[in-house]
Amino acid sequence: MQTCAIVVAAGGGARFGAAKQFASLGAETVLDRSVASARAACDDVVVVVPAASDWQPPAGARTTTGGATRSASVRAGLAHVPPEADVVVVHDAARPLASRALYERVIAAVRDGADAAIPALPIPDTVKRVRDGVVVETVARVDLVAVQTPQAFRRDALERAHAGAGDDTDDAALVEAGGGKVVVVEGDTRNFKVTVPADLELARALLRQEGGQP
Repeated sequence: MQTCAIVVAAGGGARFGAAKQFASLGAETVLDRSVASARAACDDVVVVVPAASDWQPPAGARTTTGGATRSASVRAGLAHVPPEADVVVVHDAARPLASRALYERVIAAVRDGADAAIPALPIPDTVKRVRDGVVVETVARVDLVAVQTPQAFRRDALERAHAGAGDDTDDAALVEAGGGKVVVVEGDTRNFKVTVPADLELARALLRQEGGQP
């Protein structure tokens, strides 16, 4: 089964204060590193970038322009997935430390028969539902997980999920809504999302420890 990654990098970075995918991790950007991990794990890569971007893809990757929402950007990338790809892996560029092993886990789960596979970690903190600054419920966390990307999908399942032009926080939610089987694999604590500048400093520190970047 051929694989193709869609690296979603079309966001404006409102919480970060800039387009975080182009922030420096030393000799490369957040996006550069995310694309490199996708290329190492998949046969093809499509990178979805902002309309005004002048970012140049490495050999073996292609780019397309994103849409107004994350889901619209994924659909833009999906339109450029080569026809021979049976498994599509969607990854947020803002997670530059995703490992090849993590890609391999989600891809293997789809090859074993799932419609989709998502990496996740247990939630260690107490979770409360709040309205207008007041706690209304303490949510039992025993069945809760925090979900990451890369997420892998059977191509036909992902295309069906996006056929209705729906919008959600991740693609697995759209597959779930259509009755697809979504399985969970072990996530990675290092695979955090760069959301604020402090996250970028943490990523740089981890790379320095591993000798990955200056």
